[in-house]
Amino acid sequence: MSWFRTSLLILLLIAGWVVVGQVPRDTSYTVANTVAKVLRHYPNLDVQGVEPNDPESVTSTFDVAYKDLGYRSLVANLFIPKEKRVSAAILMIHGGGWRAGSPGLMTPMAERLAEAGYLVMVPEYRLSMEALYPAAIGDLKDALQWMRDRSRTMGMHTNRMVVLGCSAGGQLAALLGTTTDVQAIVDIDGVLAFKHPDSQEGSMAAQWLGGTYEEVPELWQEASALTHVSASTPPTLFLASKYPRFLAGRQEYMQVLEEVGTYTAVRVFEDAPHSFWLLSPWFEATVVEVIKFLNDTILEQDN
Repeated sequence: MSWFRTSLLILLLIAGWVVVGQVPRDTSYTVANTVAKVLRHYPNLDVQGVEPNDPESVTSTFDVAYKDLGYRSLVANLFIPKEKRVSAAILMIHGGGWRAGSPGLMTPMAERLAEAGYLVMVPEYRLSMEALYPAAIGDLKDALQWMRDRSRTMGMHTNRMVVLGCSAGGQLAALLGTTTDVQAIVDIDGVLAFKHPDSQEGSMAAQWLGGTYEEVPELWQEASALTHVSASTPPTLFLASKYPRFLAGRQEYMQVLEEVGTYTAVRVFEDAPHSFWLLSPWFEATVVEVIKFLNDTILEQDN
Protein backbone atom coordinates (compact mmCIF):
# COMPACT_ATOMS: atom_id res chain seq x y z
CA MET A 1 0.00 0.00 0.00
CA SER A 2 1.37 3.41 -0.97
CA TRP A 3 2.25 6.07 1.58
CA PHE A 4 -0.67 8.19 0.31
CA ARG A 5 -3.26 5.41 0.64
CA THR A 6 -1.93 4.45 4.07
CA SER A 7 -2.15 8.08 5.23
CA LEU A 8 -5.64 8.42 3.79
CA LEU A 9 -6.84 5.28 5.57
CA ILE A 10 -5.45 6.56 8.87
CA LEU A 11 -7.26 9.87 8.40
CA LEU A 12 -10.53 8.06 7.60
CA LEU A 13 -10.21 5.90 10.70
CA ILE A 14 -9.59 8.95 12.85
CA ALA A 15 -12.67 10.60 11.33
CA GLY A 16 -14.73 7.54 12.25
CA TRP A 17 -15.36 6.08 8.83
CA VAL A 18 -13.67 3.77 6.36
CA VAL A 19 -14.15 2.62 2.79
CA VAL A 20 -15.05 -1.07 2.46
CA GLY A 21 -14.74 -2.03 -1.20
CA GLN A 22 -16.38 0.92 -2.91
CA VAL A 23 -18.73 1.73 -0.04
CA PRO A 24 -17.85 4.40 2.56
CA ARG A 25 -18.72 3.31 6.09
CA ASP A 26 -19.06 5.39 9.23
CA THR A 27 -17.81 3.10 12.00
CA SER A 28 -18.25 5.50 14.91
CA TYR A 29 -21.48 4.05 16.35
CA THR A 30 -20.47 1.08 18.49
CA VAL A 31 -21.45 -0.27 21.88
CA ALA A 32 -18.04 0.64 23.31
CA ASN A 33 -18.29 4.23 22.08
CA THR A 34 -21.83 4.46 23.43
CA VAL A 35 -20.75 3.25 26.87
CA ALA A 36 -17.90 5.79 26.96
CA LYS A 37 -20.25 8.59 25.95
CA VAL A 38 -22.89 7.69 28.51
CA LEU A 39 -20.36 7.37 31.33
CA ARG A 40 -19.30 10.96 30.76
CA HIS A 41 -22.86 11.95 31.73
CA TYR A 42 -23.51 9.16 34.26
CA PRO A 43 -20.15 8.90 36.07
CA ASN A 44 -21.64 7.26 39.15
CA LEU A 45 -23.86 4.76 37.34
CA ASP A 46 -22.90 1.18 36.59
CA VAL A 47 -23.47 1.30 32.83
CA GLN A 48 -22.32 -1.64 30.76
CA GLY A 49 -22.72 -2.66 27.16
CA VAL A 50 -24.82 -5.76 26.57
CA GLU A 51 -22.97 -8.54 24.77
CA PRO A 52 -24.28 -11.43 22.63
CA ASN A 53 -24.45 -14.79 24.43
CA ASP A 54 -25.23 -17.27 21.61
CA PRO A 55 -28.07 -19.13 23.38
CA GLU A 56 -28.38 -22.86 22.70
CA SER A 57 -32.12 -22.53 22.07
CA VAL A 58 -31.59 -20.24 19.06
CA THR A 59 -30.18 -20.94 15.60
CA SER A 60 -28.15 -17.85 14.62
CA THR A 61 -27.07 -17.40 10.99
CA PHE A 62 -25.01 -14.39 9.94
CA ASP A 63 -24.46 -12.53 6.68
CA VAL A 64 -27.27 -14.11 4.69
CA ALA A 65 -27.65 -12.30 1.35
CA TYR A 66 -31.17 -10.99 0.83
CA LYS A 67 -30.76 -8.40 -1.96
CA ASP A 68 -28.44 -8.03 -4.94
CA LEU A 69 -27.56 -4.41 -5.72
CA GLY A 70 -25.40 -5.36 -8.69
CA TYR A 71 -22.22 -3.91 -7.24
CA ARG A 72 -22.70 -5.70 -3.90
CA SER A 73 -25.19 -7.74 -1.88
CA LEU A 74 -27.09 -6.66 1.21
CA VAL A 75 -26.95 -9.20 4.02
CA ALA A 76 -28.90 -9.94 7.18
CA ASN A 77 -28.55 -11.91 10.41
CA LEU A 78 -31.24 -14.46 11.26
CA PHE A 79 -32.25 -15.72 14.71
CA ILE A 80 -34.71 -18.61 14.77
CA PRO A 81 -36.07 -20.49 17.81
CA LYS A 82 -35.01 -24.15 17.76
CA GLU A 83 -37.69 -25.76 19.88
CA LYS A 84 -40.52 -23.24 20.22
CA ARG A 85 -43.12 -22.65 17.55
CA VAL A 86 -42.45 -19.31 15.85
CA SER A 87 -44.89 -16.82 17.36
CA ALA A 88 -44.27 -14.05 14.84
CA ALA A 89 -41.54 -12.66 12.60
CA ILE A 90 -39.71 -9.47 13.51
CA LEU A 91 -37.76 -7.28 11.11
CA MET A 92 -35.33 -5.53 13.48
CA ILE A 93 -33.67 -2.31 12.27
CA HIS A 94 -30.48 -0.88 13.77
CA GLY A 95 -29.88 2.81 14.40
CA GLY A 96 -27.02 5.20 13.76
CA GLY A 97 -28.42 8.44 12.38
CA TRP A 98 -29.03 6.95 8.90
CA ARG A 99 -25.25 7.12 8.49
CA ALA A 100 -23.63 4.65 10.90
CA GLY A 101 -24.41 1.45 12.78
CA SER A 102 -24.65 -2.19 11.73
CA PRO A 103 -26.88 -5.24 12.29
CA GLY A 104 -24.47 -6.56 14.92
CA LEU A 105 -25.62 -3.87 17.34
CA MET A 106 -28.96 -5.64 17.61
CA THR A 107 -27.69 -9.18 18.21
CA PRO A 108 -28.33 -9.29 22.00
CA MET A 109 -31.93 -8.12 21.60
CA ALA A 110 -32.50 -10.41 18.63
CA GLU A 111 -31.23 -13.38 20.64
CA ARG A 112 -33.54 -12.60 23.56
CA LEU A 113 -36.61 -12.23 21.35
CA ALA A 114 -35.76 -15.46 19.52
CA GLU A 115 -35.48 -17.21 22.88
CA ALA A 116 -39.03 -15.99 23.56
CA GLY A 117 -40.28 -17.63 20.35
CA TYR A 118 -39.92 -14.88 17.76
CA LEU A 119 -38.09 -15.25 14.46
CA VAL A 120 -35.86 -12.20 14.00
CA MET A 121 -34.19 -10.85 10.86
CA VAL A 122 -31.71 -8.00 11.30
CA PRO A 123 -30.78 -6.60 7.86
CA GLU A 124 -28.21 -4.12 6.78
CA TYR A 125 -29.59 -1.30 4.66
CA ARG A 126 -27.98 1.42 2.62
CA LEU A 127 -26.89 4.36 4.76
CA SER A 128 -26.55 7.99 3.73
CA MET A 129 -22.88 7.74 2.72
CA GLU A 130 -23.87 5.11 0.14
CA ALA A 131 -27.38 6.09 -0.96
CA LEU A 132 -29.92 8.74 -0.01
CA TYR A 133 -33.57 8.32 0.97
CA PRO A 134 -35.63 6.41 -0.11
CA ALA A 135 -33.02 3.68 -0.76
CA ALA A 136 -33.08 2.46 2.86
CA ILE A 137 -36.85 2.09 3.00
CA GLY A 138 -36.74 0.20 -0.30
CA ASP A 139 -34.13 -2.15 1.12
CA LEU A 140 -36.23 -2.82 4.20
CA LYS A 141 -39.36 -3.50 2.15
CA ASP A 142 -37.34 -6.00 0.16
CA ALA A 143 -36.16 -7.58 3.42
CA LEU A 144 -39.78 -7.99 4.50
CA GLN A 145 -40.62 -9.58 1.16
CA TRP A 146 -37.60 -11.89 1.48
CA MET A 147 -39.04 -13.12 4.78
CA ARG A 148 -42.50 -13.59 3.32
CA ASP A 149 -41.13 -15.56 0.36
CA ARG A 150 -39.47 -18.01 2.80
CA SER A 151 -42.27 -18.18 5.33
CA ARG A 152 -42.89 -21.91 4.91
CA THR A 153 -39.27 -22.97 5.23
CA MET A 154 -38.78 -20.72 8.27
CA GLY A 155 -42.03 -21.77 9.95
CA MET A 156 -43.53 -18.29 10.18
CA HIS A 157 -46.91 -16.74 9.46
CA THR A 158 -47.02 -13.88 6.95
CA ASN A 159 -49.97 -12.37 8.79
CA ARG A 160 -47.87 -11.89 11.93
CA MET A 161 -45.12 -9.53 10.82
CA VAL A 162 -43.55 -6.98 13.15
CA VAL A 163 -41.19 -4.09 12.42
CA LEU A 164 -38.99 -2.96 15.29
CA GLY A 165 -36.27 -0.34 15.21
CA CYS A 166 -34.09 1.85 17.42
CA SER A 167 -33.25 5.53 16.86
CA ALA A 168 -32.95 5.98 13.08
CA GLY A 169 -34.10 2.37 12.91
CA GLY A 170 -37.18 3.35 14.93
CA GLN A 171 -37.95 6.09 12.43
CA LEU A 172 -37.59 3.57 9.62
CA ALA A 173 -39.73 1.00 11.43
CA ALA A 174 -42.53 3.51 11.93
CA LEU A 175 -42.32 4.69 8.32
CA LEU A 176 -42.27 1.11 7.05
CA GLY A 177 -45.14 0.11 9.31
CA THR A 178 -47.36 2.99 8.20
CA THR A 179 -46.72 2.43 4.49
CA THR A 180 -46.79 -1.37 4.11
CA ASP A 181 -48.61 -4.41 5.48
CA VAL A 182 -47.40 -5.38 8.94
CA GLN A 183 -49.25 -6.28 12.12
CA ALA A 184 -47.29 -4.35 14.76
CA ILE A 185 -44.71 -1.58 15.10
CA VAL A 186 -42.15 -1.02 17.87
CA ASP A 187 -40.43 2.36 17.71
CA ILE A 188 -37.60 2.80 20.20
CA ASP A 189 -36.59 6.47 20.35
CA GLY A 190 -37.20 7.06 16.63
CA VAL A 191 -38.54 10.36 15.31
CA LEU A 192 -42.07 10.37 13.82
CA ALA A 193 -41.92 13.83 12.25
CA PHE A 194 -38.72 15.40 10.97
CA LYS A 195 -40.21 18.91 10.98
CA HIS A 196 -41.97 19.32 14.31
CA PRO A 197 -41.83 21.64 17.37
CA ASP A 198 -40.24 18.83 19.40
CA SER A 199 -37.80 17.76 16.70
CA GLN A 200 -34.18 18.83 16.59
CA GLU A 201 -33.28 16.97 13.41
CA GLY A 202 -30.61 18.79 11.44
CA SER A 203 -27.49 17.84 9.52
CA MET A 204 -27.81 14.05 9.93
CA ALA A 205 -31.35 14.07 8.58
CA ALA A 206 -30.37 16.50 5.82
CA GLN A 207 -27.53 14.22 4.74
CA TRP A 208 -29.93 11.29 4.40
CA LEU A 209 -32.84 13.20 2.87
CA GLY A 210 -30.66 15.02 0.36
CA GLY A 211 -31.09 18.54 1.70
CA THR A 212 -32.41 20.71 4.50
CA TYR A 213 -36.11 21.22 5.15
CA GLU A 214 -35.94 24.51 3.28
CA GLU A 215 -34.40 22.74 0.27
CA VAL A 216 -36.53 19.57 0.12
CA PRO A 217 -39.58 20.05 2.38
CA GLU A 218 -41.55 17.41 0.48
CA LEU A 219 -39.02 14.71 1.38
CA TRP A 220 -38.93 15.71 5.06
CA GLN A 221 -42.72 15.29 5.08
CA GLU A 222 -42.76 12.10 3.02
CA ALA A 223 -40.17 10.40 5.24
CA SER A 224 -42.18 11.16 8.41
CA ALA A 225 -44.41 8.38 9.70
CA LEU A 226 -46.78 11.00 11.10
CA THR A 227 -47.64 11.94 7.52
CA HIS A 228 -48.88 8.39 6.85
CA VAL A 229 -50.45 7.21 10.12
CA SER A 230 -54.12 6.31 9.60
CA ALA A 231 -56.93 3.99 10.61
CA SER A 232 -55.08 1.13 8.90
CA THR A 233 -51.89 1.60 10.93
CA PRO A 234 -51.26 -1.41 13.21
CA PRO A 235 -50.77 -1.37 17.00
CA THR A 236 -47.67 0.61 17.92
CA LEU A 237 -45.42 0.61 20.97
CA PHE A 238 -43.10 3.50 21.79
CA LEU A 239 -40.14 3.13 24.12
CA ALA A 240 -38.53 6.43 25.03
CA SER A 241 -35.41 7.88 26.58
CA LYS A 242 -35.48 11.03 28.68
CA TYR A 243 -35.14 13.14 25.50
CA PRO A 244 -38.58 13.88 23.94
CA ARG A 245 -37.00 15.11 20.69
CA PHE A 246 -36.17 11.55 19.64
CA LEU A 247 -39.88 10.68 19.44
CA ALA A 248 -41.05 13.98 17.97
CA GLY A 249 -44.59 13.56 16.66
CA ARG A 250 -45.45 10.66 18.97
CA GLN A 251 -48.38 12.32 20.73
CA GLU A 252 -50.12 13.22 17.47
CA TYR A 253 -49.43 9.73 16.09
CA MET A 254 -50.91 8.08 19.18
CA GLN A 255 -53.95 10.34 19.02
CA VAL A 256 -54.76 9.09 15.52
CA LEU A 257 -54.63 5.47 16.70
CA GLU A 258 -56.60 6.15 19.86
CA GLU A 259 -59.37 7.85 17.88
CA VAL A 260 -59.89 4.74 15.76
CA GLY A 261 -59.52 2.30 18.65
CA THR A 262 -56.14 0.83 17.69
CA TYR A 263 -53.95 -0.19 20.61
CA THR A 264 -50.94 2.01 21.27
CA ALA A 265 -48.71 2.43 24.30
CA VAL A 266 -45.63 4.29 25.48
CA ARG A 267 -43.07 3.55 28.17
CA VAL A 268 -40.66 6.32 29.10
CA PHE A 269 -37.46 5.22 30.81
CA GLU A 270 -36.87 8.14 33.13
CA ASP A 271 -33.28 9.42 33.09
CA ALA A 272 -32.32 6.91 30.37
CA PRO A 273 -29.89 8.12 27.70
CA HIS A 274 -30.41 7.71 24.00
CA SER A 275 -29.18 4.24 22.93
CA PHE A 276 -30.41 2.83 26.26
CA TRP A 277 -31.41 -0.41 24.49
CA LEU A 278 -27.72 -1.28 24.05
CA LEU A 279 -26.93 -0.90 27.73
CA SER A 280 -27.45 -2.44 31.13
CA PRO A 281 -29.45 -1.51 33.26
CA TRP A 282 -32.05 -0.60 30.56
CA PHE A 283 -31.68 -3.53 28.16
CA GLU A 284 -33.63 -6.04 30.23
CA ALA A 285 -36.61 -3.72 30.76
CA THR A 286 -36.64 -2.93 27.04
CA VAL A 287 -36.89 -6.62 26.13
CA VAL A 288 -39.62 -7.18 28.73
CA GLU A 289 -41.71 -4.31 27.35
CA VAL A 290 -41.36 -5.54 23.75
CA ILE A 291 -42.35 -9.11 24.62
CA LYS A 292 -45.34 -7.95 26.66
CA PHE A 293 -46.55 -5.73 23.82
CA LEU A 294 -46.20 -8.48 21.23
CA ASN A 295 -47.92 -11.00 23.50
CA ASP A 296 -50.80 -8.54 23.98
CA THR A 297 -51.18 -7.75 20.27
CA ILE A 298 -49.74 -10.31 17.84
CA LEU A 299 -50.40 -13.39 19.98
CA GLU A 300 -53.82 -12.11 21.00
CA GLN A 301 -54.90 -12.85 17.40
CA ASP A 302 -54.89 -16.56 18.26
CA ASN A 303 -57.38 -16.15 21.10
